[in-house]
Amino acid sequence: MKGLWGNRDFRLLWTGETTSMLGSMVASTALPLVAVVTLRASTFQVALLTAAAWLPWLIVGLPAGAWVDRLAKRPIMLTCNTVSMAVFGSVPLAAAFGVLTMPYLLVAATLGGFAKVFFTLAYRAYLPSLVGADELLEGNAKLQGSESATEVAGPGLAGLLAQVFGPVSGILADAVSFGVSVLCVRAIRGRETVIAVERTPLRSQIAEGLRFVTGDRYLRTLTVFGAVSNIALTGYGSIQIVFLSRTLGAAPGLVGLVLALGSTGGVLGAALVGRLGARFGAARAFLLCEAFVAPMGLLGPLSRPGWGMVPFVLALFGVCAGLVASNILTMTFRQQYCPPELFSRINSSAAIVNYGTIPLAGVLGGALGEAIGVRETLWVMAGVLIAAFPVLLPFAKLREFPARAEGRPPRRLPQPT
Repeated sequence: MKGLWGNRDFRLLWTGETTSMLGSMVASTALPLVAVVTLRASTFQVALLTAAAWLPWLIVGLPAGAWVDRLAKRPIMLTCNTVSMAVFGSVPLAAAFGVLTMPYLLVAATLGGFAKVFFTLAYRAYLPSLVGADELLEGNAKLQGSESATEVAGPGLAGLLAQVFGPVSGILADAVSFGVSVLCVRAIRGRETVIAVERTPLRSQIAEGLRFVTGDRYLRTLTVFGAVSNIALTGYGSIQIVFLSRTLGAAPGLVGLVLALGSTGGVLGAALVGRLGARFGAARAFLLCEAFVAPMGLLGPLSRPGWGMVPFVLALFGVCAGLVASNILTMTFRQQYCPPELFSRINSSAAIVNYGTIPLAGVLGGALGEAIGVRETLWVMAGVLIAAFPVLLPFAKLREFPARAEGRPPRRLPQPT
């Protein structure tokens, strides 16, 4: 074996998260399909599912970062995946007993969202403890690559399950995948270390993370850009199944196929990111990826029934390719650039803005879809995505990302847990 494939603990993390991500990708298609096909939900109600899943970032994002910085990361990950398994496992049970409703789906999406907040912050801080600093790009690329592969397989599998067993079966698959992830993470042998931090009041710790983000021009730029682009991407994505299913008349299986084909772009982005970074420099490659993403959304609303759905596949393919490569580059940058004892607080401070716009965008996408039409809303969101690109001008003169934050605090010695 070469590289990180020779690292047993990394393989376990990769296996568990790949399985979990596959389940989540199935559920991301299955939940709206249940709403559209089984519960006959409106466009606005379907978009609310996206809003509900991301609302917890607005509610607990900031304190979650401070809590995660204080604690060992692996127990947090195990707890979150166990909660998610129970929450999503209850949905098919509710369907079996005939009590599944839209409010039930919204509550499940929200509870799963709370678990995802803590898991995401812990997971991103945990990876550097398993791999060396010079292996972070490889680790992120492998994890993001497998996530992209699940984005290809997930919608298609969700469509197939919905066609054969009904839409709710995809949510059951998601619950099972969380169980597999729990087993894999529990099997990791490496001793985790927690960076010793002073036990100051929670409010002070939250403020420290916020000050770091707002005072650093690169992190501040990425945060603002992420917020604006997420409005466009989420508003677009929150109604895409409604667009494919109702506007274009696609059956559940075809919806899954279209989303799966488009998502193959993410696999390409993960495969090429290392070469792009080496050829152009990480910062310049990041800008090129985002410049590629911006106009691709314009192809989606050109779609028509039948073979006329090809533009939508191309739009999704291009967006996924650029975004996956971009995300790998910026995540590696943050993991190397940010002080480890502040990492989760810095991430949560940025996420409260980045991810906090997602529930708002989900509501906006649904409201606009009902007010001006689904196709017209796709045009609006594609325009917002293009308008977001100039925010990245501070990176225009860089070839590589800076390796160390200005005024970065000295690294504290880790304490074994």
